[in-house]
Formats: sequence, C-alpha cells, structure tokens
Amino acid sequence: MTIHSILAIDTSWKHGSLALARGDAENFELLETAPLTGGAFSAELVPQIAAILARRKLPKQSIDGLAVVSGPGSFTGLRVGLAAIKGLAEVLKKPIAVVSGLEALAIASGASGRGFAALDAQRGEVFVGEYDIHPKTWQAQSLREESLVTRDAFLAVLPMGARVVTSDASISTLVPAGATVLQIKRPSAETIARIGLRKLLAGRTIPAEDLDANYVRRSDAEIFSTPGS
Repeated sequence: MTIHSILAIDTSWKHGSLALARGDAENFELLETAPLTGGAFSAELVPQIAAILARRKLPKQSIDGLAVVSGPGSFTGLRVGLAAIKGLAEVLKKPIAVVSGLEALAIASGASGRGFAALDAQRGEVFVGEYDIHPKTWQAQSLREESLVTRDAFLAVLPMGARVVTSDASISTLVPAGATVLQIKRPSAETIARIGLRKLLAGRTIPAEDLDANYVRRSDAEIFSTPGS
C-alpha cells in the first residue's frame, strides 16, 4: 500500500502547532511536531515548516497532502494558517484536507457514537457541533451545522443524557446534570494530521482555490460596523 506524507497545521487558537507525518489506512507515523507561539504565527510558521523538512532531509515535493484547521477560532490565526497552506498547495499542486477544530475535538475524545463538541467562544457564547463519532477510524460525521450560540441556547439544544466533549473548564461547569462531559486537552497538529491523512486517502480534499475559513462568528469589524448589531 502506498505510504502518504502529510503536513498539518493548527493556528486556530492561541497555542498553535504543526506536524509532519506519514502513513496509510493501517499505519500512522508522526515524524516531527513543533509548537507555534501565539501572536507570532506569521513569523514562525513558514520557517518552522522549512526547518522540519530540512531536519528530515525531505524536499517540499515529497509532501503528498496538506491538512489545516479551518475554524472556528482566532481570525488572525486562521488567516495566517490558511494563507500558508494555500500557498504551499498552489506551489506544490497538492490537495488540502480541511479539518474543523470541533470535529478534531470530538474525535480526540475517543468516545464513539453521538456526541457534542463545544468550545468557549467568550462573550457568553459557545461554538458547538454535533457528530456521529468513529474514533477508531479517525472520523466524525457532522449531524448538524457547526454554530455559535448563547450559553442558554447551548443548554437548550442538549438532549437528556447528552455527551459533551470540550477542552474548556468553563464549558465543563456549564453542562447540566443529566449530561456527560468529557474534558480533554485541546487536540494538537498530530491529531489534525491523523484526521487529514484519512481524508487524503478517501479523496475528501479540496484544491487551494476553494480553501476558506469557517469563522462561525463574524469579525469585530463586521459586528461593530453593522447598524443595530
């Protein structure tokens, strides 16, 4: 079976990371990972990618595919990450696997079946998605569109006995009695690479010109420039 190499990045929140990995449908090997400092993504990202490839003595052309977190998260961080991946994809003519941060959170929980993934969006709001989770194959089928809701609306959408996965203590304490909450560490670029590899093998990729961010929330500029908002 053909071994595929993949470069994955996550710049959707304050602590970013990138990972270089390879594998196939049965195997996964993490070659190297590196953290990215919040507030310095634009300065660190491209040099870190070049350094990892140099240490592995791999040319850029050896990368078979790219994976990137498209959101939700920081506007600035997402723009930097997506611009870097789009540039690489255009130069190398390689496909891109798009991964949602909520999707990655659901899969990283290790739980199977129906569940919600939620992140604190600040301002009294929650990023939330619902999935049918298949952790053994690093996949999660979306059951509803990811959305930004108030905390009250988030509680209202949870059915009795719901399972909620989050990396935020503020969400853990919000989940009502009768629901199960799993608080885990925020997934790193290694997880993004694992999910992205599966999408790459399945042909679930997009070309560079179709890559766009899933901000979920409008930017502050849009919010405060809209009359009545």
